[in-house]
This record gives sequence, structure tokens and C-alpha cells, in this order.
Amino acid sequence: MYARILGFAAVATCLAMPVFAAVTLGDAAGSYTISPAGSSIRFSIGKLGGGGFDGAFARFKGSIRIDNSDVGRSRVNITIFPESVGTGQSRIDAFLRSDAVFDAANNREIQFRSTSVKRTGETSALVTGRLTARGKTFPEKFTAELSGLKAGTIKFHVTGKVLRSRYGMDVGTPIYSNVVDFDMTLTGRRG
Repeated sequence: MYARILGFAAVATCLAMPVFAAVTLGDAAGSYTISPAGSSIRFSIGKLGGGGFDGAFARFKGSIRIDNSDVGRSRVNITIFPESVGTGQSRIDAFLRSDAVFDAANNREIQFRSTSVKRTGETSALVTGRLTARGKTFPEKFTAELSGLKAGTIKFHVTGKVLRSRYGMDVGTPIYSNVVDFDMTLTGRRG
């Protein structure tokens, strides 16, 4: 009897839950401001023989504009404040902020400005743009996957790889990898 009641409760709960249709990039058309709440910009750098370290930026801002009539005209702009870098290890944090890596005292911002957005699926796109760090600018590519759209809030999972040597941050290579792997969650609010 107890199992029958629990089984009925489970079925009733499933029936009461709303069913959501698949979300597409077209459903997400509009302008959004990236919200630090629910967003993260994380990175990792490997080390020869294993290990390496992970980190994140605590301060950043940006905007996302999705053009439904022509996704290629969509735009992504992100500004990261390198003094907010954190790895959980104060010695590494201080080194990353120093003139050996980010030179955060003289280079207060890292900027990404998209130059093109190419749809690669119903919920995915390849975002190409110009990344500026330490006064150097190079084209970079990131993949973006729409992972949520609800009540004026949009969420993307974004990944990409950047060669740090291009920006004069190659200290420690080849022991530490030249490739920085980015894994980001960007949550935007409409308006």
C-alpha cells in the first residue's frame, strides 16, 4: 500500500510539471546585459607531466544581442577585469596580476568584441571576435551553446582555447601549457 501511494505521488508530480518545448536561438532574439549572478568565466592551464591550475575572474561585464532575422549580425561584448583573477592560491594570484602575466596595474581590462556569429545548430553558434589583452589584439573563436531561456533571462555555455603567448603572457612555457582553456557560463537579462 505504501509503495502504491509513493508511486501515485511520483506520477502526479511528473504530470504537474510543465513540459518545455526545445529552445532555439530564434526564440532568444533581443538584447541582454550579462549578469555576474549566475555567470562565471573560468580557465585552466595544463602542466607538463600533469597538473596545472584552474582559475576564474570575479569581475566582468558585457552584453549579448541576438538578431533573429540575421544571426550573423548578432553581437557579443565582454570586458574582464584581470585584477579579479583568483585560483584559490594567493601566491599564484599575485603572480598572475603581476607584469609577468596580466600586468593588471597597467592593463585594467581584457576585452572581447565579436566580429561575426555563425549558427552551427538550432541552439549553437561559433562566435569570432577580437580579443585584446596587454595592448595586443588577435582574432579568437569561441563556441556558444544556448542552455536556457526563461522569463527574460538567457544562459549560454561558452568554450574556447586561447594561446597566451600571442598576448605576451608565455612565462613558464613549456612547463605550463601555452593553451588556456576557457569554460564560461554567461547569463544575460533582457533589457
